[in-house]
Amino acid sequence: MQGQAQQQAYDRGITIFSPDGRLYQVEYAREAVKRGTASIGVRTSEGVVLAADKRSRSPLMEPTSVEKIHKADDHIGIASAGHVADARQLIDFARRQAQVNRLRYGEPIGIETLTKNVTDHIQQYTQVGGARPFGVALLIGGIENGTPRLYETDPSGTPYEWKAVSIGADRGDLQDYLEENYREDLTLDEGIGLALRAIASTNDDELDAGGVDVGTVSGETEKFVELTNDEISEYIAENDLEPAEDDGEDGDGDETAE
Repeated sequence: MQGQAQQQAYDRGITIFSPDGRLYQVEYAREAVKRGTASIGVRTSEGVVLAADKRSRSPLMEPTSVEKIHKADDHIGIASAGHVADARQLIDFARRQAQVNRLRYGEPIGIETLTKNVTDHIQQYTQVGGARPFGVALLIGGIENGTPRLYETDPSGTPYEWKAVSIGADRGDLQDYLEENYREDLTLDEGIGLALRAIASTNDDELDAGGVDVGTVSGETEKFVELTNDEISEYIAENDLEPAEDDGEDGDGDETAE
């Protein structure tokens, strides 16, 4: 009982380290990320692909109200997993940073610079009393000096650069799938196919266009583009991921996480 009481004391304060050097509130924030549906990022030779599972909890919910992929700047897209409200706050912060950079320097912000600005902001909430960490992870992808870049942000405020990565639910399985199937010479279309197949691998190898978001940043145009449902349907058909005729089930999800 005494050991349990000690642990409870350490988890009450975000500014207090446990004797073994852990910040329990940051670890709990990572658990909140795991409760959100998956988002995937793939860096290809031609650009960056962001894909997100946004299966609805109810057929009565308007699909367009579930936003998992966002435009941060003309050349940057962001995908999220975790608490929706936290994601919106961080994405708004990222958009402001991108606009400030354009006004101040007259040029688009670098992907690494933006990611580190966001993670510096996240990190402040791990060492200030009376606040809690952000319960969300982001994938920030775009083109920097003609080169595709893909970063992940962690609730601790640590940035990681990846070739392909998954955040949210089923991360272990999705990451294994990406490690087995990723190639550095993938085209943008092949990257979209890989991301969709990875999401489908945790859903009986089936996908519906209304239950997934896909965004790309092409190295040729350096513009973020979000695919329409018709375009996503074509990629689903090309990869043989169409749902069976009698499959009308909706994915389950947490009320505050996506």
